[in-house]
Amino acid sequence: MDPMTTADLALRYAAIRDHSVALVAPLSAEDCGAQSMPDASPAKWHLAHTTWFFETFVLEAHEPGFAPFNPAFRVLFNSYYNGVGAKHPRPQRGLLTRPSLQEVLAYRADVDARMARLLPAVLQDQALCALIELGLQHEQQHQELLLTDIKHLLSCNPLYPAYGDAATVEGGLAIAPATAPLGWLPLDGGLVEIGHAGGGFAFDNESPRHRTYLAPFALASRLVTNAEWVAFVEGGGYQDPVHWLAEGWDWRGAQNLDHPLYWQHREGGWHRFSLAGLQPLQAGQPVLHLSYYEADAYARWAGARLPTEAEWEHAAHRAAAPGADGGGGAGLEQLFGTAWQWTQSGYAAYPGFRVAEGAVGEYNGKFMVNQYVLRGSSCATPPGHARATYRNFFPATARWQFTGVRLARDL
Repeated sequence: MDPMTTADLALRYAAIRDHSVALVAPLSAEDCGAQSMPDASPAKWHLAHTTWFFETFVLEAHEPGFAPFNPAFRVLFNSYYNGVGAKHPRPQRGLLTRPSLQEVLAYRADVDARMARLLPAVLQDQALCALIELGLQHEQQHQELLLTDIKHLLSCNPLYPAYGDAATVEGGLAIAPATAPLGWLPLDGGLVEIGHAGGGFAFDNESPRHRTYLAPFALASRLVTNAEWVAFVEGGGYQDPVHWLAEGWDWRGAQNLDHPLYWQHREGGWHRFSLAGLQPLQAGQPVLHLSYYEADAYARWAGARLPTEAEWEHAAHRAAAPGADGGGGAGLEQLFGTAWQWTQSGYAAYPGFRVAEGAVGEYNGKFMVNQYVLRGSSCATPPGHARATYRNFFPATARWQFTGVRLARDL
């Protein structure tokens, strides 16, 4: 961390922690405790787990006279850190009616007060500052997960309640519509470098920076829209196995799927559930909440393919895309701040990757199997959290995240 970032750490800590609490302000205590599926977590659990990170990895080792807020929380709010100890089963997080939301908020306030006392004494410790920064980046990831999990939960309610009002689209999340017909940005390829180059924060899975070869290719100028996806749906795209990977076709059949998650056909037209409630489908907005299988099937139907993650990153750099929200460079729209974009790249270690020592080393490396990489960022990604080298990852069946499609093709 550079000196300016280190000096700002206490202010950033307070701002990011406050934002998590602000995200649950529109919710009831009942909203915050429910779990709609095993892959999602209650909002209350997100608030507690992100606090657990700072208590377990920072305060426990560095606070004089450390004593846990509640010893039971070490197990209740451990996510997947086997090196820390036992964990409450993930599918049963919604059964934790105790502690209450108010007690979780009190837990946050207690840990925040203790962190505020600790921070001035550790700002010169670069390793500890880096750990705290990791905790803040981790909390920002959970801020996005909190919104996607709440959206899924509310969608299960036949009242279709809104998290925010229609005027704010996704409850304050600006989803940028397409501004031009789909075009293609050609790139020569060749030997290129990808991965984090140093300077500023990056997760361990973004390194080491390395060289890779790309054949000439073209990347679509924008994301696939709702209108374009309607053509796929109404053209029988979900019923024709020629477009689908075998495993995807079996999954589609088992789930009886014929449209994206949150879509409904009613009153003579398509609607989708959003954080603003059930709304008519907006033709020019990007299609969201797609699995890898659906994204791949559409790409084949459209006579294209999904990009590799190296192609996506190289194109983003070449287009001078800023590593910030809402960005787009010359020739490319909606790179950041709209939808995570599936790539055809399996999630694996870069050449030379080494897992960090200790429990924190479990953060990314152990998930490098049976998942695909997504690039960019979504409308739910917190400001300042996106960059061209960011490697998000989910299994091929995941649909509840803000995932979309950018096409690629060979030249």
